Amino acid sequence: MRKIRLGVVGLGHRGRMMFELAGTKFDCVIPVAACDLFSRNWYEKQWLMDKPMSEIFPDTVFYENYDEMLKKAELDAVLVETGADVHADFCVKALEKNIHVLTDIPVVANLKEAERLWLASQKSSAIISVGANPNEQKFCALLQEFYQTGKLGKPYYLEAEYLHWSYPGSDFHKGLIENGDWRKLLCPIRYCTHSLGPLLTVLNEDLRKVSCFGTGQHAPASEYEEGNKKDDMSCAQFQTESGVVIRLLRNGRCRADIQAHNYRVFGTEGYMERMVRMGNEVIRYNSEKENPTMQEIGGEFMPPAYADNPDAVGHGGLDYAIEDKFLKAILNGTPAPISLKEGLAMTLPGIYAEESSKRGGEVVTMYYPWDKEWSTEIR
Repeated sequence: MRKIRLGVVGLGHRGRMMFELAGTKFDCVIPVAACDLFSRNWYEKQWLMDKPMSEIFPDTVFYENYDEMLKKAELDAVLVETGADVHADFCVKALEKNIHVLTDIPVVANLKEAERLWLASQKSSAIISVGANPNEQKFCALLQEFYQTGKLGKPYYLEAEYLHWSYPGSDFHKGLIENGDWRKLLCPIRYCTHSLGPLLTVLNEDLRKVSCFGTGQHAPASEYEEGNKKDDMSCAQFQTESGVVIRLLRNGRCRADIQAHNYRVFGTEGYMERMVRMGNEVIRYNSEKENPTMQEIGGEFMPPAYADNPDAVGHGGLDYAIEDKFLKAILNGTPAPISLKEGLAMTLPGIYAEESSKRGGEVVTMYYPWDKEWSTEIR
């Protein structure tokens, strides 16, 4: 079996988990290099780890300098697991050396990064795949099947909610921000990828217009970390050129102790939803072509294709799925399972939505690097 020499940059809790998953669950992987600004993340036991990464992978070389790792490690592929505000530079440098990339979402922090990354991907012989793990969930797989078989008809209105409770001072919250503050500073609507990604799989067009409003901050000042100026909640409405509407609600903080990804899709022939209530995940659907009565099935995250695989772990098996498909694409010489174009299509709307919110909800037209009208300036 051909072996893939794999490296990782960014050893926060996500980077550690993804590298351990790749290095211990896939026989085709040789975990050769890891990079982070903080050596403690490699040599000391960190949050959610049973032992230090250096003990799990004693033959892996640790680097504090990314350029040095790319030069010396002879990598075939790299996992980019830095903070969401600094993905692009690491991806571009790897692509310029024709090293395959699996990067998390949001993919870029601004439009100039989107242009640089898009151009780098066009010139590189390597693939860049986007780690949009919600696109691997059971709901998304069923939604695509429902759409492709005509049971849904044409979607005309879709909505999603991503509510992520993390109370300041809790162990969970401390773990999330252990190596940086992008989570506490990022405008809620910018983290729209987990919601838009699955919905865009049943649309054949890009989102084109957006209007977004933020709520401001409504808790006592003592409950916010220093430097946190973002809205408690953001609500955006997106529209495609043909008039399809998507509503999205994202929170920065809320008093509800909940974590939920909710989706609702209205089509001309049917309806499908995934809703979380009191910790129970349920998928419901109906179809004029099959059964107009609402049907209910389990809503767990696990991708159907990996349901019987004991190695399929990480966010209910979603992380295993994206790594498995990425590695197979490298070995088989096939396109990225979730392309950069798909990643930008679910990332850039958040950047435009934030600008709309700053403009008091003004309708903003969105463009992408593959558009003739593309610009790195928001009009």
